[in-house]
Amino acid sequence: MQPNWRKLFLYNDFRDSPQKNTIGFALISRRSFVKLSALLVSGANTFLASCSTLLWKGSSRPFAPLNCPSAAGNKFDYIIIGSGAGGGPLACNLALKGFRVLLLEAGGEDDPCEYYVPAFHARASEHEALRWDFFVRHYADDEQQKRDDKFVPEQNGVLYPRSGTLGGCTAHNAMLLIYPHNSDWDYIAEKTGDESWHSEHMQKYFKRMERCEYARRAEEPDSRHGFEGWLPTNLAEREMLLRDKVLRKLSKAALEESLSGIINPIKRTLLKIKTHGDPNDWRFIRRRPEGLCKIPITTRQGRRAGAREYILRVRKQCPNFLEVRTHALAKRILLDEQNKAYGVEYISGAHQYRADPRHGTATPGTVETVLAEREVIVSAGAFNTPQLLKLSGIGPREELVGHAIEVKVDLPGVGENLQDRYELGVVTRLRENIPLIKGMKLRCPAPGEAPDSQFSQWLRDEGPYTTNGATIALMKRSFPERPDPDLFIFGLIGDFRGYYPGYANNIARTENAFTWAILKGHTANTAGRVTLRSADPRDVPDINFHYFSEGTNAGEDMESLVAGVEAVRNIVRLSSDVIEEEVLPGPEVKSREDIRSFIKNQAWGHHASCTCKMGAATDPMAVVDSRFRVYGTRNLRIVDASVFPKIPGFFIASSIYMISEKACDVISEDAERIQV
Repeated sequence: MQPNWRKLFLYNDFRDSPQKNTIGFALISRRSFVKLSALLVSGANTFLASCSTLLWKGSSRPFAPLNCPSAAGNKFDYIIIGSGAGGGPLACNLALKGFRVLLLEAGGEDDPCEYYVPAFHARASEHEALRWDFFVRHYADDEQQKRDDKFVPEQNGVLYPRSGTLGGCTAHNAMLLIYPHNSDWDYIAEKTGDESWHSEHMQKYFKRMERCEYARRAEEPDSRHGFEGWLPTNLAEREMLLRDKVLRKLSKAALEESLSGIINPIKRTLLKIKTHGDPNDWRFIRRRPEGLCKIPITTRQGRRAGAREYILRVRKQCPNFLEVRTHALAKRILLDEQNKAYGVEYISGAHQYRADPRHGTATPGTVETVLAEREVIVSAGAFNTPQLLKLSGIGPREELVGHAIEVKVDLPGVGENLQDRYELGVVTRLRENIPLIKGMKLRCPAPGEAPDSQFSQWLRDEGPYTTNGATIALMKRSFPERPDPDLFIFGLIGDFRGYYPGYANNIARTENAFTWAILKGHTANTAGRVTLRSADPRDVPDINFHYFSEGTNAGEDMESLVAGVEAVRNIVRLSSDVIEEEVLPGPEVKSREDIRSFIKNQAWGHHASCTCKMGAATDPMAVVDSRFRVYGTRNLRIVDASVFPKIPGFFIASSIYMISEKACDVISEDAERIQV
């Protein structure tokens, strides 16, 4: 019999032992860069060892009781569809402001062991109780699409893991929380003419939500970290890296690569010392730095932390203000003759959506209707939000008519502008096994089975399972003229080649595989689309990202990725004493043209966004205004990844969390002006 994982690891039941995470960066001489480089590279052993003298253990404090409002009515002020990074925190924050909120989640509330253990995030994404399986196209051209090793002919697409559970994709993501670039917010401010989106104003939302457990409070005025928010952030145990000789050598090579081509190296090195290489430190953020950085993750005492934990806390302590209905698949938004949203029609029942792996055994659901006194807010994500709008009669006229859907608002931008990162994996085989993962099973123990040593460590809030598998990270400009660093390169323990059915089982097949993941930020392709397959809300929509040759600005993104592969190959060359060979792309991929072909065939993404973009009223493809309101409607907003006009930062979760916080302010302001 499996343990009751929620009982063991429920958010409010975490032990209040000190967090084992650390921060710190080696002190480096301020002499000339030549001497600096020589010191850092040839004396890298000293560099890494010296980190241990500067380690500072953070602290994990218990949450104070929530300040719940005193009274609630018997009607819902707001209905929010979707409990992920956008909708979940928004529901909680509105409830804490005294509004009565109904949160609808199409998935369930299952909590297997894989949910809690950070290192098992890949297994969480393939757990049938948590997952929705989308199969997407990267190309319309069949021959090009079939060149992808991850293509599944039976599904006519490539697996794109999504989460159908409370907390949305924050229930299976890799938990990285990296602050977006300031240019992302400034772009929205410019395009909408709304200065409240300017980066100087947006930073307060990150600080409001963050509960930083690794930085020193004494540095708060300069670092602008938040310490009282609802979202705990921590770092991987740096002691693990220092103790493992293989990972230590790989880190040296990454360090040397990070110094090559860097602009103002001495100035930037001093900045790294001052900010401890923390990508969420404001001093670091505003300088657009390159080079090695730390990897903040959303964990608390070694357990995943995210939207779900916040929802559970608020629901438990303020039940009169937040009601959560799971297994509630939204069918359509109810609009009156003036296109005012007044409610939601949904299908009540488990496994109703056809992306759910257990849909085939589901019993038919029942159709329910719920009404909102104030507004309906859609937070269903970049695929399901445009699908729901179209099913409700909001979208491109021609497409809606083709599916016999009554056109309420002709909005041609709904489902267009789909964007994503491009990602690649350079997989290597090491000359020896990684000591840190000796005997690792990378899974939860089966009933009656003794856990591996790493799982036993995790039960004590320590060891490699407390992190997400990312050990080393660096930010880099693919070319000097890029305004922001656009490559995020990070080392992962295991063999990771992208997403395909069963990929989680293959990551840890051997103890000597190491992957350098390359993530291309600020991608230029806006040609992706989400279109209806049918008028049935249970059907998954058609999704095509139209990569590279089928997209926009294909050459710019391609050349940046080629530069990323070349940077990783330089790291591999510098660490040839521990790396036996490159497995993927492999030695047969030699020339830049070979690399381009590899990228075109094998790239993937996992940060879908921008399908209901924010823009000015003069933009015919804009779907929402700067206050998240859907054009052509009343009392209807969208708060999720779909509203970005351009995909922000490196990892999208932080940006979604931030706009969720902003949306709460905007909605509350409007509520003060409008009495119901």
